[in-house]
Amino acid sequence: MASFSFDIESTYDVGEMNNVYDQVQKELGNRYDLKGTHAELQWLDDKKGVKIYGDNQYHLDAIIDMLRKKAAIRSVSQKTFDVSRDPETTNLRMIWEVPFKNGLKQDDAKKITKLLKEKLPKVKTQIQGEGIRVMSPKKDDLQQAMQVIREANFDFPVNFTNFR
Repeated sequence: MASFSFDIESTYDVGEMNNVYDQVQKELGNRYDLKGTHAELQWLDDKKGVKIYGDNQYHLDAIIDMLRKKAAIRSVSQKTFDVSRDPETTNLRMIWEVPFKNGLKQDDAKKITKLLKEKLPKVKTQIQGEGIRVMSPKKDDLQQAMQVIREANFDFPVNFTNFR
């Protein structure tokens, strides 16, 4: 009997994130409320996040809002932005490092596998590094598994890949 599977990952599309960054840079140059200020957006090392500069909290909030809107338009999950760090204030300037969540942590993978075992006992799961392989002899079970994961509303982005 044929077995079907898919993988669960927690990643973002780097190309789309480049586009989001470029669009926000363009909008930063055009925003009248940010002209003449130190409001700025830069990449973190290896494009694994962004660094937001501003004169006050309003500037930081405006830039993260622009990022979120542009990301939503390009179908990048809002959960990709890790805004848990607090902004730093230095020399009358605020700096906020916002890394991107990438890769499924072991604890998060265990949460997903536990949820699937509780809701769908016929579906088999296997943690593989930073991903989870979900297997079943029926495609309908896999579709139910995807629905269960979407409804769970985790605090990290979830992508379904490698359908077989």
